[in-house]
Amino acid sequence: MIEPGTEIDAWRDRALRLDASANRIMVGQQRAVRLLLIATLARGHVLLEGDVGVGKTTLLQTLARGIGGAFERIEGTVDLMPSDLLYYTFVTREGQPRVEAGPLLKHGPDLSVFFFNEINRARPQVHSLMLRAMAERSVSAFNAEHSLPHLQVFADRNRVEREETFEIPAAVRDRFFMEITIEMPDDPALLRELMVDTRYHDVGALIDEMAPSTVPFRELNEVSARIQASVRTSETLQRYALDLCTATRNPAAFGIEVEGVDTARLVQAGASPRGMSMLLQAARVAAWLAGRAEVVPEDIHAVFEPAIAHRIFLSPMYEIRRSEIVGPFVATILATVTSP
Repeated sequence: MIEPGTEIDAWRDRALRLDASANRIMVGQQRAVRLLLIATLARGHVLLEGDVGVGKTTLLQTLARGIGGAFERIEGTVDLMPSDLLYYTFVTREGQPRVEAGPLLKHGPDLSVFFFNEINRARPQVHSLMLRAMAERSVSAFNAEHSLPHLQVFADRNRVEREETFEIPAAVRDRFFMEITIEMPDDPALLRELMVDTRYHDVGALIDEMAPSTVPFRELNEVSARIQASVRTSETLQRYALDLCTATRNPAAFGIEVEGVDTARLVQAGASPRGMSMLLQAARVAAWLAGRAEVVPEDIHAVFEPAIAHRIFLSPMYEIRRSEIVGPFVATILATVTSP
């Protein structure tokens, strides 16, 4: 619970301190850090994209320290079973079999950040369990229901290797609040700093620079609800957001054109009603962080691509070119649909 008398705006200072601290640790990742903060304040799960070694795990461990609570990580493998997330068995020194709680259960309600590395290496059965945990923030195990009220799931995909990988089902992808790309910085001076400065060589010491529990995880659910209730969206802005989302499903009706693509045959499914709702949730948080009491088009623009792009499902003839089509497609929607 938030302490009595604490105004929601006082939380903005805490959130911005966390943002600034994370940027001192994750240099060159300002956009990713801000989007991650928006997702956290909206209580949404996040799908991460990025090459190996760009700092995804470091960023999540930094976030986990900044909000407190327990951090757990599991590696996706082709032989991973749903039960591996709930419990594991072993033989004690005395030769007795024993069952212990797995990564989803071992911390109980104190679990705040769960990182599923290479989720597309796991089988669909595992995806189904994660879908339940993400949707309901609870799981069934040991003949009981276990509540995970503060759980936020982060997952990344192996986008290089194709052997022994499984495509993430549409229902699971749609459950992720955002898909955030962690890119390698392109500033040569910054890359040189990351390579040479010994400060970045000890990841544990680097993460410790984040002040613990800057934004306490136990209060985030209430803070999130109060942000959503306090930031207004005008009818004009709502119509604009609806037009943007409708254009993801029927681009030809809005005159959306992408070079080398037949937009009339491009989209198999666009933004879902859940995605449309999450878009406005993200925009409200973006507005609140900027000190505004009402969403403006710039807030929509800032979160549209990470909130919507992964919810656009292309027809089979174009899906193989997804990485080169979706970005320009989303950018063209923002440039074409009339902004208020």
